[in-house]
Amino acid sequence: MTSLPLRIAFSHISRRLWAGGYNYQRNLFAALAWSLPGEFVPVIFAGNTADENELAELAATPGVEVVRSAAFDGQPGLAAALGLGLDPGAAAAFRSARVDVVVEAAHFFGWRLAIPVVAWIPDLQHRSLPQLFPRMARWRREIGFRVQMASGRTIMLSSESAHRDFRTYYPRAGNDVCVVRFATQPPAAFLNTDPSEVIANYGLPENYFYLPNQFYRHKNHQLVVDALTILKERGANVVVCASGSTEDRREPGYYELVNAQVRERGLDAHFRHVGTIPLSHVYALLRAATALINPSRFEGWSTTVEEAKSFGVPMILSDLDVHKEQTDGAARYFGVNDPVALADHLMQVSQQARGLVVRNVVPHQDDSVRAFAASFAGTMRRAAGQEISEPVAS
Repeated sequence: MTSLPLRIAFSHISRRLWAGGYNYQRNLFAALAWSLPGEFVPVIFAGNTADENELAELAATPGVEVVRSAAFDGQPGLAAALGLGLDPGAAAAFRSARVDVVVEAAHFFGWRLAIPVVAWIPDLQHRSLPQLFPRMARWRREIGFRVQMASGRTIMLSSESAHRDFRTYYPRAGNDVCVVRFATQPPAAFLNTDPSEVIANYGLPENYFYLPNQFYRHKNHQLVVDALTILKERGANVVVCASGSTEDRREPGYYELVNAQVRERGLDAHFRHVGTIPLSHVYALLRAATALINPSRFEGWSTTVEEAKSFGVPMILSDLDVHKEQTDGAARYFGVNDPVALADHLMQVSQQARGLVVRNVVPHQDDSVRAFAASFAGTMRRAAGQEISEPVAS
């Protein structure tokens, strides 16, 4: 291993468009800085129009660098990458920043890029739930993944569940495949916010369930609305607080459809959407929640579940294989089309709640974060051709 830190290129992920991806990068950079200080330099490549506050938050992590370039306003070099084998603007930016390894996520920089590349594929949702994608969006994802595989990229997945899907859908792929299961270490600065003040600010009761998912159809907010309808008919007073972006470029107007159902069913007091809120407020609401809800129809590796685990928050989750993998069976589960089961869980947990409980980080979380950092580090070193002591492929 060289004495110089490994410089790893990442494309900026907008929190507004994909909060899970943004939080993944933030958690990863923090884990590397804390667990393996000085060994890696994450270099974030962002367009000139990227959100300054998002970049500043990422750059506050020790060792993180930010490079702005018009080559990352969208991907203007994609046609050249596909047709000629190289995105010239991105390649020049990588060379100028002395990058050792590139992490591709929803990008393709060409098969002629003279730098090792790891393709992070968060999930294969477009294959498992094709009906949720417009035809062009589905084919764009499929072609993107296939050109990455054909270019010999190392493939990085986030769960054994995703690994099984990958082998099922691409049985002939000969790429090196690594599973890097991420964990979160809540930033200390975010834990200084008083949850009781945040709860009062949003007009919430002491006992509420938290649903911090963006309004994508596969996140299955409608099931929660259906469960709350059942509970209202039972006379139960259950409140779900939802937060997250209402923007889904695949299906504009989906939030309005869900919100119309909330109004028509008289659930305004039971389903409270507080919008896109500061991360310090997200952590405050999570720490004090009666339980986290994630009703999603598909996940690669849920950020919200990892964040709930870091505080020991009870969880009520859809019965996805990946949810069971993440929680090792230590949660309540329901079918993605079963609002009655979800309503039953919400009622039972609500009846057991005993006022405001604010949780702190669980004692073993440091071990989970170290394992995440070590797994990612091994994947990057292997891609860069450095010697590693243990295999990281799954």
